[in-house]
Amino acid sequence: VQLQASGGGLVQAGGYLRLSCAASGRAFSTYTFAWFRQGPGKEREFVAALRWSGAMTTYASSVRGRFAISRDRVENTVYLQMNTLTPEDTAVYYCAAAPRGLITSSAPRGDNYDYWGQGTQVTVSS
Repeated sequence: VQLQASGGGLVQAGGYLRLSCAASGRAFSTYTFAWFRQGPGKEREFVAALRWSGAMTTYASSVRGRFAISRDRVENTVYLQMNTLTPEDTAVYYCAAAPRGLITSSAPRGDNYDYWGQGTQVTVSS
């Protein structure tokens, strides 16, 4: 499985970005996809996840209501729409995939994911 993340950039506070994660190499009907991020001097943290089947979506409390995760079955792409960005959202964002259907309690754990993309930088200026 290959994951290619894109869409990062520099944006002012209050702005928006949409990240993309293009997935290839398998059929993903049983997979869970997620976004994680790692800010400067911080540990990696969970952002959002969904099951490819659509049976589950979950968000970190810090982004709930501002970010939305979705997927395009035709394009085999997972998106992260990020609205009302703040400087605290500045981080390298990584997409990840697990070959299993995770649940809301297990989806935030990074060690449940087998595949990781290369990361895309998001910088939010104040």
